[in-house]
Amino acid sequence: MPSSRASKPSALHGRVVVITRPAGTATALARRVRTCGGVPLLLPGLSLRGTVDEAGMCSALRTALTDALLVFTSPAAVRFAAALVPLRTRATVLAVGRGTAQALRRHGVSAQAPGQQDSEGLLDLPAAQALHGKRVALIGAPGGRGMLREQLAARGARLRELQVYRRVPPRLDRRHVEAVQALPRSARVLLSSAEALQNLVNSLPEPALARLRAAMAVVSSARLAQAAREAGFTRVVQAGSALATDLLKAAALR
Repeated sequence: MPSSRASKPSALHGRVVVITRPAGTATALARRVRTCGGVPLLLPGLSLRGTVDEAGMCSALRTALTDALLVFTSPAAVRFAAALVPLRTRATVLAVGRGTAQALRRHGVSAQAPGQQDSEGLLDLPAAQALHGKRVALIGAPGGRGMLREQLAARGARLRELQVYRRVPPRLDRRHVEAVQALPRSARVLLSSAEALQNLVNSLPEPALARLRAAMAVVSSARLAQAAREAGFTRVVQAGSALATDLLKAAALR
């Protein structure tokens, strides 16, 4: 059983906790919310899809696993890559955050993750410094992580990008909208993706969006805190990371 304060049965005091993780990936977090005494509401901000050309991506991944440095941008990147080929490699492996590093460990891969769990933190790691002429594979999805792409190339890396999955807007139905319109002000909205947040802003009708904005946003980074405020949230609390334990600990704050 989780040992954090947020894992105590009364920690969330019956609060509604809105989970915006991609469709089909929130089951474990919803279970954690219930364990913490909260009421989970699944409101996916993204849907994830595999690569269209699986055969071509399998070949590209096998080649990339022989590169000097591998950079995984998310737990989803690990999951989709591992579904294509075994992740056996002698390369140095970097993960953008602890969640991504944990996902890699489940596949037998040891990865370095920065204390500051974002692109800037990863770029500060010693292994990301002297890259001139080195083969580097950036493994993720189209869009996002532009800073990583630009900085790795600027440091002289022979960069290849492997887009092992795609992010697409979610399909929200009437039940989603009605649930959001019934949100109490005490609700917590867990946010770990700026793209997911923007999709919700674009997809929800204004009355539902107003109720979502009235809740407290629990964000995983300073960059997301700024995005949440720009999206209209007036109450924002920053968690230590995008890990469930940190998000729920922040959500339990009064």
